[in-house]
Amino acid sequence: MTESFDGFSQRWADFPDYILGITSEIWEGRGIGTLHDYYAKDVVMRFPNALVTGNAAVMSGTMATLVEFPDRELLGEDVIWSGDADTGYLSSHRIVTTGTHTGHGVFGAPTGKRFAISVIADCAAKENTIFDEWLIRDYGGLVKQLGFDQKEFARQSIEDEGGAEDCVKPFTPDQDIDGGYHGRGNDNAYGARYADLLTRIMAFDFNVIRDEYDRAVLAEYPGATTVRGTGGVEAMWMGLRSSFPDAKFEIHHQIGREDPMMSPRAALRWSLTGTHSGWGAFGKPTGAPVHVMGLSHAEFGPWGLRRETALYDEISIWKQILMHTG
Repeated sequence: MTESFDGFSQRWADFPDYILGITSEIWEGRGIGTLHDYYAKDVVMRFPNALVTGNAAVMSGTMATLVEFPDRELLGEDVIWSGDADTGYLSSHRIVTTGTHTGHGVFGAPTGKRFAISVIADCAAKENTIFDEWLIRDYGGLVKQLGFDQKEFARQSIEDEGGAEDCVKPFTPDQDIDGGYHGRGNDNAYGARYADLLTRIMAFDFNVIRDEYDRAVLAEYPGATTVRGTGGVEAMWMGLRSSFPDAKFEIHHQIGREDPMMSPRAALRWSLTGTHSGWGAFGKPTGAPVHVMGLSHAEFGPWGLRRETALYDEISIWKQILMHTG
């Protein structure tokens, strides 16, 4: 089934062209004022580290980032999308973003260090306007590449923001606001296949990785981590799941696509909600209540899942743990 593209300017050939085009215009073109046109005034944006509403906040954050990293680039790798004019179109946009820390900001005095991290943004749009969004950048990878320890950076952030009671709270479901997008994706077989794989992994069926992933899989994970082969895939997913063994796993959105000149692909938005009750990627269990917001992309080939990008925010997880332990 080919989705239509109603309600958008004829300037854009299709929905991926719109998403890639406005991203370039806003960031590389420095068209920050165009956010008035491309983002709804009351847009809801969910980041792992906070819930943000309104395009004024989006503009402010964009400017602050460009001051700190003035050569920042956003390199669009893929747009996996679904939807229609009535429900809204949902793009899951995978990006590699690069830059040099040459300005003052959240990371303090300039370090001169370069970074390259993955980002996935799920954006819902109608009539040329983004009105609802979920976005994860590999913040832990950025922190690491700028020379900071992730846990200590999270601790310092809490202190700088006024302590555990007053600091900016990481996003949790109880904070959520209905932004207007109620789609669940599509019923393409590859979206269903990836959803089944991730569901089995989260149910501790880790052999599915060796059974269903290509032995030469290439994967990008939090902490600016690149792995080749199923051993690294197992280590990442097991390290996450074993940290939160009692957490409830949910898939909130699922897309599969088969497009010309591209491998079959899938995009999932998912979460883990529970407690830090096990040893794993986040050290000694603390019993802290934790919500993990996740976004992931997969590409399939003749020997199984051949490429994966899965993101969650390590800094926001550490922040939730440290807010609990004091």
